[in-house]
Amino acid sequence: MKHIYLERHDPDKNLHRFYQLFIMPGLFGDWSLVKEWGRAGSPGTVRKDWFDTETEAQLAGQKLCAAKQKKGYQAIL
Repeated sequence: MKHIYLERHDPDKNLHRFYQLFIMPGLFGDWSLVKEWGRAGSPGTVRKDWFDTETEAQLAGQKLCAAKQKKGYQAIL
């Protein structure tokens, strides 16, 4: 997983959300999980979580992706 883009739509509630995950290397051998979320078509909120290894960042991303899919988000290719 280097990049995942998820969307959730519910027209009855006027709900059109996105959630995006990136795994990126840092400058000092560390790794970040970059998360961006918000309303589809608008700029989102961005947050970075830092990890010592790429594997830790990957696991955190996979766990978060699974949690979002349980809430109704679907991966967009």
